[in-house]
Amino acid sequence: MKAWICEQPGVFRYDVKEIPMAQKGNALLRIRRIGICGTDLHAFEGTQPFFSYPRILGHELAAEIAAIDGGGTFAVGDRVTFIPYFHCGHCIACRNGLTNCCTDIKVFGVHIDGGMQEFVSVPVQYLVQGGDMAFDELALVEPLAIGAHGIRRAGVKAGELVAVIGAGPIGLGVMEFARISGAQVIAIDVNERRLQFCRERLQVVHTINPSATDTLEALQTITGGDMPAVVIDATGNLNAINQGFRYLAHGGRYVLVGLQKAEIAFSHPEFHKREATLMSSRNATREDFDHVLACMRNRQIDPATYITHCVQFSEIGSRFESWLNPASGVIKAMALID
Repeated sequence: MKAWICEQPGVFRYDVKEIPMAQKGNALLRIRRIGICGTDLHAFEGTQPFFSYPRILGHELAAEIAAIDGGGTFAVGDRVTFIPYFHCGHCIACRNGLTNCCTDIKVFGVHIDGGMQEFVSVPVQYLVQGGDMAFDELALVEPLAIGAHGIRRAGVKAGELVAVIGAGPIGLGVMEFARISGAQVIAIDVNERRLQFCRERLQVVHTINPSATDTLEALQTITGGDMPAVVIDATGNLNAINQGFRYLAHGGRYVLVGLQKAEIAFSHPEFHKREATLMSSRNATREDFDHVLACMRNRQIDPATYITHCVQFSEIGSRFESWLNPASGVIKAMALID
């Protein structure tokens, strides 16, 4: 089978590997769609934490079952996605149901080789039934689950004002689930094309471009001086994260979905006087995956909205670097294996 291996930052190699052997308790999956996410792009440019090379990237996946042992309700030919956060099951996080932040977590495509290959072997316990959903839809469940988890972490309530910093794929998912929760969304991004996408495709009324306007003043105007009850960073950009502390309402919650290697810094008096709450949001749980699937089936979310670029599996290496450039207009690139 064919596979794309990221040998080191900026270098892909197209290789031939053996198809994984059947294992007890595992499903052999034939990969059909590979969503390209920020984690993959950051790994390619060498800025992804928790990462080592060489690595096969890819964890936003849709597949069909080629072989299975102990599948229960699953059978050969089923369309599936899967939860790519392999957990130990016995650490303090796992014992409390927080499998998304297991102390010994192995994220598919990050800590272990991922899905940019034609076949993968996955423990049955992580499979998610796709039913009659399209492969494109199933490949988007994982990134949308990240957004759903961030909103659940924030405890967003109907009527609240939620400022989302970053209108990339993860930020867009955050916005969608904030909307589904009944919140009013404010999108913040320096890319005007992405803000236009928010307005036209997601019906986000309030958008702010920090490179063209004073974000603090704009937020004060939009919120009538209250400021957002919830601020969520989906950029992983150090300056954006640090600036986000200034946008919080008194009593507000700040959730970091984006990940940054460096140390964040903020004014303790400003944070303290607000009695603000700072949280991280990592990965997602099966509850989030189920919520995303329910919202897709209820047509509360249209997955087709997000896919802007499609390539064949063989083209990944030649096209990947272009997706680092905001001028490409990419929201979500999808690789197809037919």
